[in-house]
Amino acid sequence: MSVEGSTKAVVTALAANMGIAVTKFVAYALTGSSAMLAESIHSVADSSNQALLLIGGRRARRTATEEHPFGYGRERYIYAFVVAIVLFSVGGLFALYEAWHKISHPEPITAWRWVPVAVLLVAIVLEAFALRTAVKESNAVRGRASWVQFVRRSKSPELPVILLEDTGALLGLVFALIGVGLTLVTGNGLWDGLGTAAIGILLVAIAVVLAMEVKSLLIGESASKEHIGQIKEAIATVEDIDRLIHMKTLHLGPEELLVAAKVAVDAQDDAARVARAIDEAESRIRAAVPIARVIYIEPDLYRPAASAAGPAPE
Repeated sequence: MSVEGSTKAVVTALAANMGIAVTKFVAYALTGSSAMLAESIHSVADSSNQALLLIGGRRARRTATEEHPFGYGRERYIYAFVVAIVLFSVGGLFALYEAWHKISHPEPITAWRWVPVAVLLVAIVLEAFALRTAVKESNAVRGRASWVQFVRRSKSPELPVILLEDTGALLGLVFALIGVGLTLVTGNGLWDGLGTAAIGILLVAIAVVLAMEVKSLLIGESASKEHIGQIKEAIATVEDIDRLIHMKTLHLGPEELLVAAKVAVDAQDDAARVARAIDEAESRIRAAVPIARVIYIEPDLYRPAASAAGPAPE
């Protein structure tokens, strides 16, 4: 996945949300609308999340050390998980609390009545622009995958996070507009509270989805089916390797893959020939899958009976 594309989408969303947050807070101060307050906090949470994603991307580029020999690529996953926590607590739970308060004590909007409508319409335009950027950058890398498949299978967390956040933000603005609009038309502040509740439920749902997907990345995911097929094909083309016995892969980060394989060689081959075959296999794997940065290949003799019973102990 393009790091530049991810960064562009994050920066665009950050700039949009910072501007939107200021206008929403002004509208809340003038009208006292709970939906506007929930949306203000939502924009602050989103801005914080995008800053976290940028920090995670920067820290992940640090050089490997003796203490962390495989580098810091997974920091991007850690910061993305923190984003889910922030969205759940600061965004979703706060909105639900504010909705409960407003529904319990509904108040009509009496001052600066149409200010929140104007602010929300402007925010919808800005948020749509940010979402358009995220969609454009995602289309460049998602291939034929559906949007659900892209969010679930992507090894890079930034674009899926921004896509879900921006989609949630746009829907939240629509909910706020409906709630505020009905409050203005009917004079009943209950609609404002219900709109706020819808925003809270939406943010909690998005946070849960994000947490589940990023948790899988934190635990450790294998390479994509496409990359696994390319690695197997690269090994199969090495003349002095009889077959691939078994293989395991693990993403050390979005753009860094570990490959561990056990391959069968001829019992009559000398050590030099086996070493050349392993070097050739590593070279072909890297050519086929450039993100395969760490490769361990163990030579062995193929034992059909043992293989049928399961992989040999490593």
